[in-house]
Amino acid sequence: MTDQNKPIRTRIAPSPTGDPHVGTAYIALINYCFAKKHGGEFILRIEDTDQVRSTPQSEKMILDSLRWLGLDWSEGPDIGGPHGPYRQSERSDIYKEHADILLQKGKAFKCYCTAEKLAEMRKDQIARKKPPRYDGTCLSLTDAERSELDLNGVPHVVRMKIPESGTCVVNDTLRGEIKFEWAGVDMQVIMKSDGLPTYHMANVVDDHLMGITHVLRGEEWISSAPKHLALYDYFGWEAPVLTHLPLLLNADKSKLSKRKNPTSILYYQRAGYLAEAMVNFLGLFIKSSTEEDEKVTLQHLIDDFDVDHISLGGSVFDTSKLDWLNGRYLREDMDGAGFLEQWRKWALNDEYMLPIAQMTQSRIVKLSDLGALTAMFFMNRIDGQSAEKLRDGVKLDELQQRQAYHLALTQFDAMIMWNKEGVDGALRTTAAALDVKLKDMIRAFYIAVTGSAQGVPLFDGITHLGRDIIRERLRHALELLGTPTAKEGKAWADLLVETD
Repeated sequence: MTDQNKPIRTRIAPSPTGDPHVGTAYIALINYCFAKKHGGEFILRIEDTDQVRSTPQSEKMILDSLRWLGLDWSEGPDIGGPHGPYRQSERSDIYKEHADILLQKGKAFKCYCTAEKLAEMRKDQIARKKPPRYDGTCLSLTDAERSELDLNGVPHVVRMKIPESGTCVVNDTLRGEIKFEWAGVDMQVIMKSDGLPTYHMANVVDDHLMGITHVLRGEEWISSAPKHLALYDYFGWEAPVLTHLPLLLNADKSKLSKRKNPTSILYYQRAGYLAEAMVNFLGLFIKSSTEEDEKVTLQHLIDDFDVDHISLGGSVFDTSKLDWLNGRYLREDMDGAGFLEQWRKWALNDEYMLPIAQMTQSRIVKLSDLGALTAMFFMNRIDGQSAEKLRDGVKLDELQQRQAYHLALTQFDAMIMWNKEGVDGALRTTAAALDVKLKDMIRAFYIAVTGSAQGVPLFDGITHLGRDIIRERLRHALELLGTPTAKEGKAWADLLVETD
């Protein structure tokens, strides 16, 4: 158990590999409330060891979105602190030092197995109906054999050793004791061949060195807990208190996903929701169910916070409740001047309006023309959209139109940087994959994105609206025309591969 006399320190440690997820905000809110309730500290750490997908743009969006929600941190990559650096990419020497300690203690070993050998190993295990895991091949190497491999420059990873028998008991605040047989735990890679750590190594080292006393994280990490506890034991460190939180769910009780619900925090900001309403909405999943009024402040959530209020069954992300709360905040918490100020902050500001002015200036003859031309920039889904309207004058057949929306969405989701060049490239690739002319496909996107067959320059409009709003509009268009089945989605994705 963690020393209860220590000052409580919690953290949120997102990866900057895409849009900031509402699940991140949910976990951050719980960590924030727990720390503040007990007079502790809440810190922010960026887990950016995925050098291919991590971007400064994504990191900025994470920081901006959490700060928009009012979940401020006392230490982090932007403000520093006594336990920095707070980006894992800047802590490589620390991880290497600790990996070397494990190697010297005999608690880890170098593994020289190639990707092909590992794939064959797992294939054989599956054929024999055994759980796929590393079989310990490199454990039997002698010191001389390792030296020769190193001398010849053979790439290697570092894996942690796992006890051959016995049981690991994970004490979870919400779930009690969770038992794992060591025989079923894999010898996890802790340092990759590029010298960067995996999540497991970096997570444990950082949490210890940053003094984290309580780790409250998603339940998808339960299976990783034995590996983490083993590492704490190997280093001779005290492990933090663990709480694995239930996931947010779609209406059908599946894990919340962007295919069924908007999941980016920035989507809700851009769609016109107030930060107070979003915090309140997420807070409903962690507040006492005995309270009568569901409209509560962040301070109330802090004062009322108790881990036992959290239901293990998970919480359905019901946006109709968010709509109801947001409406109450808009009507009840501000006068006319306050409402106007919120309106200005949301959209009537130079940063948002200047690109719109540049897109529309050459397309009007009088200022009153702006209403119809710019309406698309001030709504979430397109009002009054229907399957008939989506098909109006479109030269593609209905299957091609569905494919076009799906393929564009797939590429938009995969874009590391959101910009006009990427949008242009994705739509041209889509047209090529379907073997249709770009000009014949554009009308379908104009209608889905703007609600009209023409308007502002399409690529500029899509770029300015942002990935979150565009994803929702194309997703809605697919709902109206027919959401692809899993089989269709896989077959259509192959069209992009063929184009490449």
